[in-house]
Amino acid sequence: MPLKSISAMPRVAFLHVPRLALAAVALASLAACANFSGITPQAQMQPATVAGASDVAAVDAEWWHGFADPQLDRLVTQALDGSPSLKLAQARLRRAQAATDGARSATLPQVGADVEGMRQLYTANGLYPAPLGGGIYNSGTAQLTAGWELDFFGKNRAALDAALGQAKAAQADTQAARVLLVSQVARSYFQLLRLNGQLELANRTLAQRSELLSLVRDRVNAGLDTRLELNQSQGSLPEARQQIEALNEQIALARNGLSALVGQPNAADALVLPALSAIKAAANAQAIPADLLGRRADIAAARWRVAAAGADVSSAKAQFYPDINLVGFAGFSSIGLGNLLHAGSEQWGIGPAIHLPIFDAGRLRAGLKVKTADLDAAVESYNAALIDAVRDVADQLTSQQSIVRQQTEQRAAQQAAEAAYEIAVQRYSAGLGNYLNVLTSETAVLAQRRLQVDLAARALDTQVALVRSLGGGYSASATESIASSAY
Repeated sequence: MPLKSISAMPRVAFLHVPRLALAAVALASLAACANFSGITPQAQMQPATVAGASDVAAVDAEWWHGFADPQLDRLVTQALDGSPSLKLAQARLRRAQAATDGARSATLPQVGADVEGMRQLYTANGLYPAPLGGGIYNSGTAQLTAGWELDFFGKNRAALDAALGQAKAAQADTQAARVLLVSQVARSYFQLLRLNGQLELANRTLAQRSELLSLVRDRVNAGLDTRLELNQSQGSLPEARQQIEALNEQIALARNGLSALVGQPNAADALVLPALSAIKAAANAQAIPADLLGRRADIAAARWRVAAAGADVSSAKAQFYPDINLVGFAGFSSIGLGNLLHAGSEQWGIGPAIHLPIFDAGRLRAGLKVKTADLDAAVESYNAALIDAVRDVADQLTSQQSIVRQQTEQRAAQQAAEAAYEIAVQRYSAGLGNYLNVLTSETAVLAQRRLQVDLAARALDTQVALVRSLGGGYSASATESIASSAY
């Protein structure tokens, strides 16, 4: 065959490439319809409405300042700066954002460069005749390569959408971790104040019982009481000292836990603990907000995971259709490195590459079933998060309202117990009553004092829990910034 006709053949064949490619696409599309029928999601998302909800003011993003406690403000700042749990969530966010960049790269053309040099013995019994065959020569190649997957069926686009959804979910998870961390710091701090209040009460009880013991001794010496009353009074002191020691242990453990939350060992040791009554009560909602779903980061994260799982299903369906790539190269290749950049060493090529999934023994269907099951799991996780969020807010509102009523009744009961105790002590001092009445009255007073401290601490703890259940100042717009930055 003449050289001219040989060199013309690739050019003529290349003119038919578009027609062949279109024909192959049409044929592959028909073949690929076999088939993902019968594989559909089963789960249904709960409606994003809350029965009985009302308009409620949003929680401030720095809500802890409402308690007007500088020590609490400082602890929260330290926690946000140094908590390992929050830094872990932030690292997961960076990983998800990197995965988004990787998914986006699959939608764009790829260009690479290859440079290769080799010294080679060419076989004398192969393709090349002598003197090349049987000789040792240097060879080299320098060329650019390019490829672009033409995403006709949206596989790469769906994969990018899935990555974006995961990145948004990771962003919401980071915000949820922040809200959880701050609420844990505040609740641990108020728990420490409760224990400190109980310790002050225990010390006051010990002093009170010591004074009462002195009175009993005087009455025994005067012949007005017996050893029975003296032994009863003396037995109450070790009990009071044991309670003090137990509270000191709990306070030390609470300080350790608070320091761990802050991320700085011994950070809570230097705290000067105020009385619970010195903490300003923060304003809280009285009803479930109508826009609760947009206020909670955990629900936002679950919703984004549903979106990501749905995109994964779309990507898995697109796997049933052909992959069409446009590939090409241009560069130089020669035997003998001195000729590498000379005229005649040029080479280039361009053309489509098509992968047809005709028979894969059920691999694609299995993959789609996995992604569909993942979507069902994501939907049910969202439903569970939604139900739990509504329950959480309702529980905290119920507890808050109940604690207010309990505190009213407790104050009345304590006033009565304190008055009865004073009368019992006065009657006992005057010889008009027995020591059993004093012990009974004291028991009632101590119980009411402990309940007062516990209810005050519970009121603060419930306020923090309600703020957390209302989203802790989370804004859904924070996750939307990822979408714009990812395109």
